[in-house]
Amino acid sequence: MSDPLTPSVPERWLSVDELAGYLGIKRDTVYKWIIRRSLPAHKAGRLWKFRRDEVDAWVKSGAAGSKENKIG
Repeated sequence: MSDPLTPSVPERWLSVDELAGYLGIKRDTVYKWIIRRSLPAHKAGRLWKFRRDEVDAWVKSGAAGSKENKIG
């Protein structure tokens, strides 16, 4: 049960740079994964934004390491 005196703060969306740092990868890799439409991403105007929980689930599913997502 949540504490009624502590307001719930919605999770902040991550930028490309923040996501790259969070995953320990290069920005270029983030953009390549977006282009391949495999990384869960949301466009806000001209910027790409990411929900940490969606990205975590995607990584845990093994999609980040799948053959079609290999960079190189």
